[in-house]
Amino acid sequence: MDFGVVLQTNPPAQQVIDLSVQAEKVGFSYVWTFDSHILWEEPFVIYSQILAKTSKVIVGPMVTNPATRDWTVTASLFATLNEMYGNRTVCGIGRGDSAVRVAKGKPTSIATLRESIHVIRELANGREVEYNGSSLHFPWGAASSLEVWVAAYGPRALEVAGQVGDGFILQLADVDIAKWMITSVRDAAEKAGRDPSAITFCVAAPAYVGDDIAHQRDQCRWFGGMVGNHVADIVERYGAEGSAVPAALTEYIKERQGYDYAEHGRAGNTHTQFVSDEIVDRFCVLGSTADHVAKLEELKSIGVDQFAAYLQHDGIQPTLNAYGTDIIRALR
Repeated sequence: MDFGVVLQTNPPAQQVIDLSVQAEKVGFSYVWTFDSHILWEEPFVIYSQILAKTSKVIVGPMVTNPATRDWTVTASLFATLNEMYGNRTVCGIGRGDSAVRVAKGKPTSIATLRESIHVIRELANGREVEYNGSSLHFPWGAASSLEVWVAAYGPRALEVAGQVGDGFILQLADVDIAKWMITSVRDAAEKAGRDPSAITFCVAAPAYVGDDIAHQRDQCRWFGGMVGNHVADIVERYGAEGSAVPAALTEYIKERQGYDYAEHGRAGNTHTQFVSDEIVDRFCVLGSTADHVAKLEELKSIGVDQFAAYLQHDGIQPTLNAYGTDIIRALR
């Protein structure tokens, strides 16, 4: 199993860079960041510095979207970083949440997501692509190599992940839900004539190592609110009863009453009271080192290839240290 960290690009940017360097030293293979250019600093600028200060980690957004940048610009950003630092980027992409909603926009359609994946991947892999009636390629980008991993919850997005994704990102660590989602992606891949084993399966969730479980829950409750935004979209489209996704994912948002993106992804978010302790425990990875190893072993057993740890809480250093000294070693 590989391991990644997921960071917010809060100022000062140097702190994000320093955490990335530390993560590589203790054994993490990936550094992901939020990509929401109004709420936080622009990640691609920071990626350049992370890559310059490290030698192995792969960096990318968790996740970007097709709406906030022209697709050719997104592809050029990745291809440029690859030329500078030797193909050490990955593109996590979804329909869009905070990056578009803060500006009163909406997530893109599934068709737009699918088309953007094609354009970004072809250009960032040195190939020619048709875009807006033109045949385009980067004459300087022939050596660039980029994988595109699709973040999804809903049935149609899961199909896209299986049909065209190099990887699948699931932003929650509930073992039963993850198993259902992974099976859905694999089924879609098989129906599309693809080898499901060629898809990398990544589970991303807050990880907090410590003894005070009540405090850990309070620090990570924001995550249930973030996931709830996507679940609300699914319920709006498919309905709560007989939903096309497991009830274990949809039932918990019944008491949800709006959301303030000014507190998005932040410990102490006041719009997440509807998220129960049970949901925090299911969606996150909390407790002692042994507790983390046990849950990650379960995720590994159902086909999870990478666990990416969100570190938006007040226990970043103890958690990084525990992963570096014990947890990563146990899972590898």
